[in-house]
Amino acid sequence: MQMVNPPQSIVDPVTEILHGVAIQDPYRWLEDQTSPRTRDWLEEQGAYLRGYLGSIPSLEHIKQRVEELLAVESISALWDVRGRYFFSRRLPGQEQSVIVMRNGLFGRETILLDPSTRTGGASTAVGIAAISEDCHFLAYSVRQGGTDHSSIEIFDIQKNQVLPDRLSEGFCTGFMFAPDSSGFYYSHRELHDPRPNYRAVVRHRFGTDQSEDQEVFFAGETPDLCLRILHSPEAKLLAYAVFFTGKQPSTSIYIQETQQESAPKLLLHNIEGCFAPFFFRDQLLAYTDTAAPNCRVVRIEIGDPTPTHWRDVVPESNLRIQQCTTAGDEVFVTRVDRFSTRVQAYKLDGSQKEDLLFRPYGTINFINRTSTSDILFFNYSSVSTPPSIYCYETVGKTSFVWEETRVQFNPSIIASEELVYTSRDGVSVPILLAAKKDLLHSGPLPTFLTGYGGFGNCVTQRFTAFASFLIEQGLLLAVPALRGGSELGEQWHLAGRREKRQNSFHDFIAAAEWLLTNGRSAPGRIAIGGGSNAGLLVGAVITQRPDLFRAAICLGPLLDMTRYHLFDFAAGWTSEYGSPDDEEDFQALLAYSPYHRVQGGVRYPAVLFISGDADTRCNPMHARKMTARLQAASTSGFPTLLDYRPAWGHTPVQPRSTRVDALTNRLAFVCHELGVEIQPRKVV
Repeated sequence: MQMVNPPQSIVDPVTEILHGVAIQDPYRWLEDQTSPRTRDWLEEQGAYLRGYLGSIPSLEHIKQRVEELLAVESISALWDVRGRYFFSRRLPGQEQSVIVMRNGLFGRETILLDPSTRTGGASTAVGIAAISEDCHFLAYSVRQGGTDHSSIEIFDIQKNQVLPDRLSEGFCTGFMFAPDSSGFYYSHRELHDPRPNYRAVVRHRFGTDQSEDQEVFFAGETPDLCLRILHSPEAKLLAYAVFFTGKQPSTSIYIQETQQESAPKLLLHNIEGCFAPFFFRDQLLAYTDTAAPNCRVVRIEIGDPTPTHWRDVVPESNLRIQQCTTAGDEVFVTRVDRFSTRVQAYKLDGSQKEDLLFRPYGTINFINRTSTSDILFFNYSSVSTPPSIYCYETVGKTSFVWEETRVQFNPSIIASEELVYTSRDGVSVPILLAAKKDLLHSGPLPTFLTGYGGFGNCVTQRFTAFASFLIEQGLLLAVPALRGGSELGEQWHLAGRREKRQNSFHDFIAAAEWLLTNGRSAPGRIAIGGGSNAGLLVGAVITQRPDLFRAAICLGPLLDMTRYHLFDFAAGWTSEYGSPDDEEDFQALLAYSPYHRVQGGVRYPAVLFISGDADTRCNPMHARKMTARLQAASTSGFPTLLDYRPAWGHTPVQPRSTRVDALTNRLAFVCHELGVEIQPRKVV
């Protein structure tokens, strides 16, 4: 179907000179989110999208299958406090998760909080923020849509009631209950705070007015500052971690005794790079890349905290540490090797207890917070295996399934393989392929190609409803381990960072070329997709090689790389991308900035942009402006669409019904543009 009449977007150019370069922006007006003409434009884009989707005959069939795949029970955010287990649980028919308390591993469950009973209904999500050491109080966030901001409320577990003490809508970066449960400490910025850069730790006592709250630590008042609160009941210590973001991130730590409430004392000052401290019993540990590019976990003596006296608990290896947590008397870490996850356990003295590889070719994620419980909780998933939660008992050294996800899906139909291809500069790049067993080696298939390539994040095997549906319909799933991630260690990340970001794009383009050259796919049959940093990836490659791709999904992206740092929290991404305020960084950013590479008269692929007003990590102006520019420039006749909703943000906490609709639209778009005829599912 040829979509030839997209809405007309007013061209109102603004020209500015950046580092001596004239930059013209024809749709700067779309940065104003609340202006009447922006809202009118969004209404027109919504009508255009609805007209497109309404013409797809298989839409309802796709929706029915999506509802089946998403009709699963899920558990997340697990806390273990004195043998009570607190977590979020979503039942198959529920719009949002409820917060549950279970007495013992297999004991009776009690629903503590159900957001469906609140004003706002299905759009309201609640999540655990903190639990007091005596299990008396639960702090939880209340979030509307996918916003980064939320309010914090307190639930009295013993009395089964919500307290009047609360933090209003805003950004809470630190929260913990006082050791005697008389109140709580917090670092919180209200949504419309007159001092938006003020960062401090404040103590609140239950039953008092918030105006009486006492400041116990002032961190500073600059926009590049974040603040966390740490607590060790055993050592009777509070710690305040002050993080400075930007091109050269650093961390300082202050220590305060809880019994005497003495003034905080500086422990460590401006530790550069990645430095994430945490308490393990009475010991202060930190996950850091100091003198260890692939990261290590160190023990810090509070009496002599200088870095030269740090002791390795988990040493660096050739594989980057991705996660760390504690259970029993051990520190557990995950390391990713291409597309597989390894779990290792270490004693506090640095001796390796054991090396556990639960299963190859899958993803293991720790889901319990750092604790002294004897049980480690983790979930395991792969392309063909829905996520299940396992318990690993550190005393008996045994693991068992604690909660299993049951999906209406036949995993035996899927086969996967790991191969290697060569990128533009001769570097070998791993790639994961998955399809139906009888199709994986049968010749060219319609293909969905995705990746990430940024922030050292790894794209490992995991089960998703999106990929499962496409594989069922005969598509090939292709996932290259792009530079910018850390699937092959930190050097792999650095090879796609800042001025080397183009390497990630070259790797992705080379993956598409390899699929075509090797007969795995065919011209006009490759769709791509990604969100956030991967949304930038999608935007970059469709403007650099539009001939390679037939369709693209671009979710919550950054696209105008000359102005990305001016909006919301994006200035914090300059350590990864570089800053447009720096001339050298600016030249590298402008060279690939997708918004600025769009040219008139080019046959661009069909593109579905996805964003919403509530995204404060990748401001929705990127998707709005890029939609307008591509609609005006493309001569392919393929549609440029915008799926935009006011409540959508960057955080995936949408109601189940909204997720069903959104996923249906994306799958319908991919299958329709690739000419995939939807096949009814065979019940097995």
